[in-house]
Amino acid sequence: MCLKWFKELGNQENKMKVTVDTNFLISATQWDYSVAHKLLKNFILSDAEIFTTQDILDETIEVLERDFEYSKDEAKNIIEKILLFAKLIEPKQKVEIIKDDPDDNKVIECAIESSSDYIITYDMHLLRLKEYKGIKIVKPEEILKEF
Repeated sequence: MCLKWFKELGNQENKMKVTVDTNFLISATQWDYSVAHKLLKNFILSDAEIFTTQDILDETIEVLERDFEYSKDEAKNIIEKILLFAKLIEPKQKVEIIKDDPDDNKVIECAIESSSDYIITYDMHLLRLKEYKGIKIVKPEEILKEF
């Protein structure tokens, strides 16, 4: 771990701000040894600010129930745990940047509202942008290299 970077994160003024999407949350919560899980642990330990929205969490519940066969209560329990480390915000600004999958715009809206430095995702529609209004859009593997 880069100690200089870690010390900077401890400084309130330099706290990293990240927006996470459903892909990241699923990977981080369902596979203990995934890159997303390791990155999430690093974010928590470094006191990074992690942002999400109700729309992103609702989509996460839907995926947990549909693809992982969790009951509604089990999925809600996972969301409660996510909310222990993630800040729930409500974006005021709507954007229409991603035409191929307009649902992905909610992630950009969250990042704008939270003034995030990064969007962490595996979603190809988002990753193709690479950056939006100074917000870097990266895979967990790319940012984990900085730790």
